[in-house]
Amino acid sequence: MWKATDQNTARGIFLMCLTSVLSFPLLNTTVKYLVTDFSVWQIVWARALFHLGFMLLLFAPRMGIVGLFRTAHPVLQGLRSLLQFLAMLFYFSALEEIALPTATAIAFTAPLMVVAFSVPILGEKVGPRRWGAVIFGFLGALIIIRPGADVTDWATLYVLGSALCYAIYQILTRRVAARDDARTTAVYTVVAALIGASIVAPFDLVAPTLTTQWLAFAGLGLTGALGHLFLIKAYASAEASIISPFDYGQLIGATILGYLIWNDFPDLWTWIGAFILVLSGVYIARREAVRRPGASIRDTAK
Repeated sequence: MWKATDQNTARGIFLMCLTSVLSFPLLNTTVKYLVTDFSVWQIVWARALFHLGFMLLLFAPRMGIVGLFRTAHPVLQGLRSLLQFLAMLFYFSALEEIALPTATAIAFTAPLMVVAFSVPILGEKVGPRRWGAVIFGFLGALIIIRPGADVTDWATLYVLGSALCYAIYQILTRRVAARDDARTTAVYTVVAALIGASIVAPFDLVAPTLTTQWLAFAGLGLTGALGHLFLIKAYASAEASIISPFDYGQLIGATILGYLIWNDFPDLWTWIGAFILVLSGVYIARREAVRRPGASIRDTAK
């Protein structure tokens, strides 16, 4: 018979798989579908609007609007929200040109960047084994990108820029986590995106004409918000060192959807690079758990 901890671990793994294999790949697939007919600014605006609306409906009745936005770190919350905005803008722009599985694989450099930037920003100490894993992981990224090959273009640089913004965003999330409620942090995550996109999007706004397009716009916020909630519940149910590796299931979901919809399938070198990246990320997650029990290099407010 399973113990309660075994049941919680199984629940955590299941929720993480829902997030990684289903929610976030569906979100990115929806973006790639919409970006052919609508501007990135409009997509970011819709993503932020529906996400924030869902969060307010879920949390405001219990916390109140004022309580939900009360923060001990207004500057840091604003900065991390801005970084998440830039991360979305870069990544969504890249999906216009780059295959979904390839973009997903390159985005896995973010956990490696978290380790690198945790030294100057958080003052953490990183040992030689974790530095070795970071370097090994970036070699995997280079194999995917292959500088000088046809796959190296502005879209690849956008994905790397998105990973950089997201990595610093995760580090700042660690800074605010000690004093701010997780629900407050979740709401602030898309505030900058909503404000920024609301300024630009009206100048390039195109009304959806198909029912599928309306559903896709609504689905942006729903899949993102559900993925976020699944992620929070997953980390609340099991140790991060156990469930973090399942986050790389995004590559499975992205590959399946990319192949079924656009006939995109990663080549051999992309698979080799992705394997190296995943191996490095899993090792760092394990080392993080040993160094700081219960900690995770992955953010719970994606």
